[in-house]
Amino acid sequence: MQLSNAQLKQSALEKGNWDAFNYAQLNRLILEKGHQSPNYDPKRKPYVVFDFDNTSVFLDIEEASLIYQLENLNFKVTPAELNKIIRIGISEQNFVEDYNNKAGQPVSINTIAPDIIESYTWLYQNYVGLKGKKTLTQVKENPHYQNFITKMRYLYAAIGDTFDHDVSYPWVTYLFAGFKPEEVSHLALTAYQQQQKQAIGPVTWTSPESLKGKAGAVSVTWENGLRPYKDVRNLYQAFMNNGFDVYVCSASFIDVIKGVATDKSIGFNVPKQNIYAMELKHDQNGRIKPVFNQDYYQTQGKGKTLTIQKFLVSKYGYGPVFISGDSEGDQNMMQDFKDTEKVLIINRLRKPTSDVGKFSKLAVDTYGQANAKYLLQGRDANTGEFIPSNKSLAFGANEAKALK
Repeated sequence: MQLSNAQLKQSALEKGNWDAFNYAQLNRLILEKGHQSPNYDPKRKPYVVFDFDNTSVFLDIEEASLIYQLENLNFKVTPAELNKIIRIGISEQNFVEDYNNKAGQPVSINTIAPDIIESYTWLYQNYVGLKGKKTLTQVKENPHYQNFITKMRYLYAAIGDTFDHDVSYPWVTYLFAGFKPEEVSHLALTAYQQQQKQAIGPVTWTSPESLKGKAGAVSVTWENGLRPYKDVRNLYQAFMNNGFDVYVCSASFIDVIKGVATDKSIGFNVPKQNIYAMELKHDQNGRIKPVFNQDYYQTQGKGKTLTIQKFLVSKYGYGPVFISGDSEGDQNMMQDFKDTEKVLIINRLRKPTSDVGKFSKLAVDTYGQANAKYLLQGRDANTGEFIPSNKSLAFGANEAKALK
């Protein structure tokens, strides 16, 4: 039984800053599949899957948590343990040329790791939060502090651009070794709260010339100012309020996502058991080990599809009716389920030749068509909010574009 035109004009979702066509398509999906539909069967509930970083929030909560962890020297490992952790899975080859040092010379794990451990050793012996007696303010005055945080953030970026995702994605999670899960969730929530107070835009760290070490002085830039996408947050609630089950499948660490996605004050309100993300093993005391839990797939690329198949399709007997993502790590789940009727892509201005770029191009080409599967939603990278268009504004840009 189809809904009438009058019924389809009901508002199940706040209009907000949604593109008009996307809004109509999402509203229709909610009304036709949710409990307002005469076809709704509570024993066969529809379910939806969201990516989190850059899909549910503007920017990346894993990266924001790393910055918070570095700035506050929030670690629970010795220098010897950290030396082993930062080398896990990393070959001795030079990083890609974009990560040459400031003198233009190549850098590898064998040159950057000794510099990191030398500075961490000083911090470990002196900072009161580790094994020393000096306050954070006091240790920040020593060049070892800036050297450590810069070269660690640089190493994260260099690994991500040099090695395959199955190496780089788990790597950053190993830095939580020694934490209990609830401690990681608290760290992520604190990082999220601090980001709300910080400006949106690029931040650059440069290591001190006085501590060139083996790698030389390096510099690294990242985007700061994480925000929730208010319209996506509203979409989560619209689905929940209309009888859909909502899941998150993220390539970030599971306890990082739990810290933000379940917190009532933020408003995504996802049940903890509905979150699938990167999993590590725990020791007998419940503390995190820098070892990937092979009982789970890496929740990126094909691993997202495999995770949904293992835990959700096996439970429901069918695939998700809706999926949302933004990147290459989401493109598999965007296309692998015959039951998926709509795919929402947050427009990060991908090249049309990339996989997600191809889906974005398809969304542009089918824009306005009732049977369009792929929906492209624009955002403003200057404000961290949606704009009512399928085009996006890059940071510092004045003209919105649909594709790169």
